[in-house]
Amino acid sequence: MVDPGTVVSIIQQARERRTAPLILELDLTDGMVEAAPADPLSALMSIRRNQLRDVLDGLRRARGDDRVKALVVKITGGIGLAVVQELREAVQAVRDAGTLTVAWAESFGEAGRGTVPYYLASVFERVYVQPSGDVGLMGLALEEPFFAGALEKAGIQPRFAQRHEYKTAANTFVEKGYTPAHRESSQRVVTSVTEQVIDGIATGRGLSRERVRELMDRGPLLADEALEAGLVDRLGYRDEVYADVRAQVGDDAQLRYLARYNRAHGLAKRLPRPGKNDAIALINGQGPIRLGRSGRGGPLPGQGTAMGSDTIGAALRAAVRDDRVKAIVFRVNSPGGSAVASDAIWREVVLARKAGKPVIVSMGNVAASGGYYVAMAADTIVAQPGTLTGSIGVVFGKPVINGLLDRAGIGMGSVAEGEHSRLLSVTKDFSSSEWERVDALLDRIYDDFTAKAAEGRGLSRERMDELARGRVWTGADAKANGLVDELGGLDLAFDLARERARLPEDAPIRAYPQVSPLERLRQPESSEDRTAARARFDAWGSLGGLAARLGLPATGPLTLPGAWEIR
Repeated sequence: MVDPGTVVSIIQQARERRTAPLILELDLTDGMVEAAPADPLSALMSIRRNQLRDVLDGLRRARGDDRVKALVVKITGGIGLAVVQELREAVQAVRDAGTLTVAWAESFGEAGRGTVPYYLASVFERVYVQPSGDVGLMGLALEEPFFAGALEKAGIQPRFAQRHEYKTAANTFVEKGYTPAHRESSQRVVTSVTEQVIDGIATGRGLSRERVRELMDRGPLLADEALEAGLVDRLGYRDEVYADVRAQVGDDAQLRYLARYNRAHGLAKRLPRPGKNDAIALINGQGPIRLGRSGRGGPLPGQGTAMGSDTIGAALRAAVRDDRVKAIVFRVNSPGGSAVASDAIWREVVLARKAGKPVIVSMGNVAASGGYYVAMAADTIVAQPGTLTGSIGVVFGKPVINGLLDRAGIGMGSVAEGEHSRLLSVTKDFSSSEWERVDALLDRIYDDFTAKAAEGRGLSRERMDELARGRVWTGADAKANGLVDELGGLDLAFDLARERARLPEDAPIRAYPQVSPLERLRQPESSEDRTAARARFDAWGSLGGLAARLGLPATGPLTLPGAWEIR
């Protein structure tokens, strides 16, 4: 027999959970992913990581929820600058709505590397750091290796060509230091980002820009020094942070993780509603661009997500065919990759617009080289000021390792038919006719890239060539030069899509492609079927084997060189 008292207690607890005041929590220790990975293994490995859209939707919902009394965020490193700027915008809106916002960290970088995490914290109403921690506000630096000297000593001759002087991947192998163009481009990126960080901290903490720069030049600062300088409000451990928050909002407030809060309270809005099924399609393009299906960037776990042209193309076509979809938001977070795959995705964006579906691109931390290629045909491009974009250029080459083989006592024999059959061989230098073929390849890709970029952005070919030439731009500089249209994040992209499609402010967002687990298992019916794509890992096409031997990105010639995500 059920105890009536137990039933009453359960009902009372359920009522309290629905009506009690809330303290929302966000723990950034495990970082953040843009979207759930496409393959099951990567999805399982990232199950505990926050998803950007869950966080942004939860913060937007919290602004209008009277039960939410405070937002407490544990801040660590590991999040790129553009995503940090999206979070700053969302937190500022919550703060403007009258909700207490608190950021805390054991340390903003331990003896350094805390500039970007502290930049995020500075937008909160109250900032805590552990007494034993630091505020590693030290500015930003970019260090780039040059291997020409080492290759020379090893008996390896780099043979690379690029279009043009700002496309710096080849410099890594053929130069011993910065070229003037390389230094100019890299310095401008660092300067632009530093300006953004200083402005944000100065505004958030009520300090002058000059004072922030002075503190940055002194960093890293000890906890008590940061407190005295006004960079943090209080020193405290986790328990002290939460005790202070409860003292302000009430001991009866319940803790709730932001993602759980969003999913629980957003379910009703995600259910189909009669007469209100018009929606915005969200298509996520994450990681290096390759031919084939999206998934892991390589055969091993931990190699990141890759953007497959088959998957993205199928998603765009599915959104076009769906009468309920009135506009498309294409989220791009990619350093580029395969030129052919980038062009295939570009074509699907063009066709979507021709079919009457507005396409709004939202750029993440990086949308450069091939990542810019897939975006440039959109109706509107939205980027954060700290997004790295542009890099409209191309590079190709190989090392000739005969000297290394001679030193190692290794002989290589070969037989061949065909004048250019050994064009990709690392034991033979390019002949004059092979260089002619390489130059033709580079010229064709560069001319095609710049022509389509000029058309998409409404610029002359001459002006586009000035902005291209392989140069990397921050989102702020790209906006000033017409390479992007608006500065902002996913929320702004959704608002623009709803406005372009003449949909209400609460029109739902639907992720594409929508493929159920059963659909993933069944055989495709045709090449138009969303399950028809098959995974491939070689985005260089016929150049894939060479790329792997050289240690080059396996993703293709339209790749932004190096690790550019600013953290």
